Amino acid sequence: MTRLQALIFDVDGTLADTEEVHRQAFNRAFHEFGLAWDWTPACYQDLLVVSGGRERITHCGAELAKQFPTRTAFEQFVRDLHRRKTEIYAAQLSSGQIRLRQGVERLIHEARQDGIVLGIATSSAWTNLKTLLDNNLSADWPTWFAAIETADTVETKKPSPAVYNAVLRRIKIDPRDCVAVEDTENGLQAASAAGLCTLITTHRFTRTHNFAGAGAVLDSLGEPERPMAVLHGENRGYQYVNLGFLEQLLHPHDVQLHWEQQQMAFA
Repeated sequence: MTRLQALIFDVDGTLADTEEVHRQAFNRAFHEFGLAWDWTPACYQDLLVVSGGRERITHCGAELAKQFPTRTAFEQFVRDLHRRKTEIYAAQLSSGQIRLRQGVERLIHEARQDGIVLGIATSSAWTNLKTLLDNNLSADWPTWFAAIETADTVETKKPSPAVYNAVLRRIKIDPRDCVAVEDTENGLQAASAAGLCTLITTHRFTRTHNFAGAGAVLDSLGEPERPMAVLHGENRGYQYVNLGFLEQLLHPHDVQLHWEQQQMAFA
């Protein structure tokens, strides 16, 4: 029976519920730069169809761009604005108030103990990832992941599969033996285009996204004492996501055949 060999995580919204922190950081940066912009929760939910902070600012800045003498000047303004937003966001993360989502740390440790290769594929910046995990995991966490690809290493954002393809090239594992964990429609499209079975864990900003084609859609990874809620798909006999759940998600027919063969052997 083919088994799960690798687990690849998105970051924002997947490892931690950071999107509200991002939204607040954007609004504080807008105020500091003299912009009368206010990204409300409803507005930000719509903006998540655009991957990348600079890209979201540019997406909303068509009228603002006209105030600059050249496109280059506007692009520099966007870079400066986004750099300040990233500083504000990092300060909020460093306060230690943003914790990993339910089940994330447990699943990472279970995968490591079982020899599952771990990867990270995100359209966010390395600094954002580092600040988040420095405040939530032990200092050696970068060594836990065989491949970490971010906006600093892969310029093309999701829904392009580029960042997942970069991870797959580094870990050298068939995508059919990997599971991606995502939280957005763009993330699902990116992972699916790379040939990956994708598990979705939603949050307040992505519950209404179209997740057709996902292996399963859950409200979280769950914990033994706090079961997951299945929004689409099956719980496969599990109350929380563990390696057994992922095996069945990845190869449901193989797992069923293996179980039947075991039953026949004991008959």
